[in-house]
Amino acid sequence: MTHTSDRRFPVALAAALAVPFDYDDGKGIDFEPFPDFLSAEDTTDWFRAWTGNTELNGDDFRVFGQDGTGGYAAFWLIRPGRPLADQPVVFLGSEGETGVLASDLGDFLWLLADGFGPWEAATTHEPDRAPRPNLPMEAVASRFAPGRQQSATAIIGRATQEFPDFDDTVMELCR
Repeated sequence: MTHTSDRRFPVALAAALAVPFDYDDGKGIDFEPFPDFLSAEDTTDWFRAWTGNTELNGDDFRVFGQDGTGGYAAFWLIRPGRPLADQPVVFLGSEGETGVLASDLGDFLWLLADGFGPWEAATTHEPDRAPRPNLPMEAVASRFAPGRQQSATAIIGRATQEFPDFDDTVMELCR
């Protein structure tokens, strides 16, 4: 896997996370962005606790936010030699849920623009969830990922298809 000590938000991610997320009593996006990536130490502590495996470190993840239950959204550093913005975005929920949300940062921006946060994209609790377009987020996505607009369903489907073994990979690390 790719290992990098870079803990700076890509400019596009910083712009997206600066847009307010409205929970709207459960009808909006349940997401609380962090001001910075979790530190390497905090990421390792979290990943060890999440998996129950004290032999692991969190080097393969860059955590940038959480949902209201404490589930984390992160870049998964699986593409060797590629920049952070080219890595898939994943969700690791507080109750063991996992999901590949987007194939890269550009797709993640359009996922947010379609009104889906990490939790909403990763869970099937609301399979018929209607998109709630977010115009300020759409402006960010248009600026940083022009010409890539797709529905959240298409983005999630493509990412899941590209990384079908994410859940199995993570679960194999659990004790």
